[in-house]
Formats: sequence, C-alpha cells, structure tokens
Amino acid sequence: MKKSLRILLAEDEFLILMALKSYVENLGHEVVGEATDGEKAVELALEKKPDLVIMDINMPNLDGIEAIKKINEKLYIPSIIVSGYSDEKLINRATEEGVLYYLLKPIDIKELKIAINISMAKFEEIQKLHDELNDTKTALDARKHIEKAKGIIMKRMNLQEPEAMKRLQKMSRDNNKKLVVVAKELIQAESLFYSE
Repeated sequence: MKKSLRILLAEDEFLILMALKSYVENLGHEVVGEATDGEKAVELALEKKPDLVIMDINMPNLDGIEAIKKINEKLYIPSIIVSGYSDEKLINRATEEGVLYYLLKPIDIKELKIAINISMAKFEEIQKLHDELNDTKTALDARKHIEKAKGIIMKRMNLQEPEAMKRLQKMSRDNNKKLVVVAKELIQAESLFYSE
C-alpha cells in the first residue's frame, strides 16, 4: 500500500461527505478537513496543506472548480472533482484548472482508490517534470556565468579557452567553492572596473 495521505474533503451533501470520509479512512488515509462550501474548502486547504483535495463540483458560495483554481493560485495541491454530471464543458474546465481526476457519483470505494492512485501518480510526474525543468534552468544559468567568467580570464590573462577553464577550475578548488560561485565572484569583481 502506498503511503497514507492527508486528504481534505469538500462536499455539501452530508451523507455523501460521510460516505467519502469512510472510504478515505478505510483506504488508510487521514481526513484532515471537511468543508461544506467552496470558500471554506479554500480556507481549509491553505491552512491544512493536505496532500490531496477531493471536492464536489456543485458547492455553495464558490463552485468546486473555482475553489480549486483559488487554491492552486497560492499552493498547488492535487485534486479530484466529484460530480453527478459528465458534462464535457465541466470536464474541460476542471482540467484547465489542474484537476487530475473527475469522479462521477455515485462513488464506490474501488473507484475512489483508483482515482486517488492515478491522481497521485500524475502529481508525482508533474513534480518530477517541474524539478527537472528547474534543474535545467539552474544548469543553464550556471553555464552562462561560467562562460562569462572564462571570457574575462581569457581577455585579462591572454589565455586560450581550455587554459582559462583550467584556471577557473583551479580557483574553484583552491577556494573550496563551487565553480559557479567563483564565476559569479569573478564577474562581480570585473564589474567594479567598469562601474561609474
């Protein structure tokens, strides 16, 4: 079994809310909050920071999709929408707001388990892609600084590119600092010569 999740439930029909709560707990997860309207769901999600939100589409004060949109503007939490209707427009709207699964009522525990597993797998994939993108941006940024610092060394010391790179690497080792940190310091020092 996968790790136990902290789940927020948002459903305005009491009997369905109690059934969902029972299913979630029987699947080994913890219900960290229950909301009976959209505004309360947003408030609880931002306060409790659950691992997953399961929300009815038709909620008083703020519909489920709009509530998820408000939550995701501040904190991206994976979400499942529950609806009595399989309306194409609602499904598209939910997908646009980052909803990972669309469950139709009446719900049984097997469907809920599948929805939770698929939603969390999709969320993990999204997180992984996000992390890879950040790593790539960081690497590109570091490369840019290293290239600029190498150019400064080549110009100042009249060296070819391989020798300039070796010099930069030696500075990194000698000062026990990452290459990118040494590169940034070198760029900063060089800028002092050209400040007005």
